[in-house]
Amino acid sequence: MIIKRVHEYELDDAVRRSIQDLLLESFGEDNPKERIYFKQLPHFRYLVLNDDNMLVAQVGLDYRVMNLNGHPVNVLGVIDLCVKKEYRSNGLGSLLLSEIEKFSEDKSIDFLLLFADDKGLYLKNGYRSVMNECTWLKIDNENHKSLGLGMEVMNELMMKEIGNVTWENGCLDLLGYLY
Repeated sequence: MIIKRVHEYELDDAVRRSIQDLLLESFGEDNPKERIYFKQLPHFRYLVLNDDNMLVAQVGLDYRVMNLNGHPVNVLGVIDLCVKKEYRSNGLGSLLLSEIEKFSEDKSIDFLLLFADDKGLYLKNGYRSVMNECTWLKIDNENHKSLGLGMEVMNELMMKEIGNVTWENGCLDLLGYLY
């Protein structure tokens, strides 16, 4: 297996089609068919290729400042981690999370953050569920339009402390879209 880190703007059409197929296989109708992202393009991705150079897993990453209880924090968002069905339960998801952690070392990143319906993989890799009231920019997927702000406590919110900042309960303003 080969793991590649690529910036979003470097992806060619063949890789985009492979990502699109993998997202549709993994997330079905929840992911717009004609796109390789849900709400917004990630900044970069990790791609896992098998020995035949076929995409078998991927994860998008989004780096930004968020506001946690009135204080800016640097967050690397983990987006759309997915593995082809026939390659699941072989440690590829954990491998991708490990690559993200290695990348994050000695960088200006306080937390890894994600939203997960199925938390098992993330709990196994040291993430924890948190209950913060979140504020985010709501986006209409089909028309690429901002709809206003959303506010809600998200049961799916998970994080892992990477830097020296301690996570706090309270209010988390994503200062952007929900991934």
